[in-house]
Amino acid sequence: MADEVGSLYTALEVLIAMACCLGNLLAIWAVWASRSLRQPTFCFVVSLAGADFLVGALAIPMAVLVDGRLMTSFHSCLFLSCMVLLLIQASVLMLLAIAVDRHLRVKIPLRYKRSVTQKRSWTAVAVCWLLAFVLGLTPMFGWYNHQTLSEMESTNSTTLVCRFVAVIPMTFLVYFQFFGCILLPLLVMWGLYAHLFYTISKRLQKSHSTCSQSHAYYAKERKLAKSLVLVLVLFAVGWLPLCIMNCVTVFGGNVPLVAIYIGILLTHANSAINPVVYAFKVPKLRKAYLQAWRKCTPCCRWGVSHSTESKESSSAVRSRNKLDYSESSLQTT
Repeated sequence: MADEVGSLYTALEVLIAMACCLGNLLAIWAVWASRSLRQPTFCFVVSLAGADFLVGALAIPMAVLVDGRLMTSFHSCLFLSCMVLLLIQASVLMLLAIAVDRHLRVKIPLRYKRSVTQKRSWTAVAVCWLLAFVLGLTPMFGWYNHQTLSEMESTNSTTLVCRFVAVIPMTFLVYFQFFGCILLPLLVMWGLYAHLFYTISKRLQKSHSTCSQSHAYYAKERKLAKSLVLVLVLFAVGWLPLCIMNCVTVFGGNVPLVAIYIGILLTHANSAINPVVYAFKVPKLRKAYLQAWRKCTPCCRWGVSHSTESKESSSAVRSRNKLDYSESSLQTT
């Protein structure tokens, strides 16, 4: 039974990894190809898509490997496990950066374009990635499972079956990663978006009777903010079940293996769903997706245009034949 569950888990992970890579690669390409999307906010969106792409390309394969499918040294197993944590942390920090950027755009609209330039946005992205490296690699600096290492040293063993929970302690996952690096940023983001919508609603009421241009600006900001909040909600839905299960384990509870696998799949599926949200909820990105798709499929475009031309030519031939027939009939009469 355990082998069947493990095989199904691996197969689903492969499918999610493919969806992560393809969807987020399209999102990155769409933003880069469209000049209208070269704005500070979309710098963070591209970076979030990059982190989600790496989840599919690196984190998911590593997560499968550290599920008891690899014999390696303790510190090699620890490094692979830390890379999974690093990419999680990068996604959280990018979501936080997007929330701060949206808040500044509404709070200081006049100074925003002067203060928040594309160069400064990419600097903020670099700082987020640097911070993600530091937070994600924290177990490498000593907060790892010392009991596993002691058991290896007592038996003079240099390798072990690499399992995530064998090298990363649950106390780290709950107290440091969940409470400090996921839950705290989520609460800050919810606060920022709540204040953002409150500010937008107040300014919409004022601008409705004074300036239609200002009203249109804040209405557009509210629409984009709703789309970004949906990304945040999906992140919380994807990550909270696994984090809660880790809390249950730390406080003495017992969580079935199937439930843990489902929790892990939800966290990884979250990285695959973001491009779908962008496509349906952000009009500029949806338009850029379609343009990128048309560039991607020249054969399809040629086939469509060729079939259209052939239909037009055939209809022209039919109309010409009808005209000739009518003329001949007139001459006969």
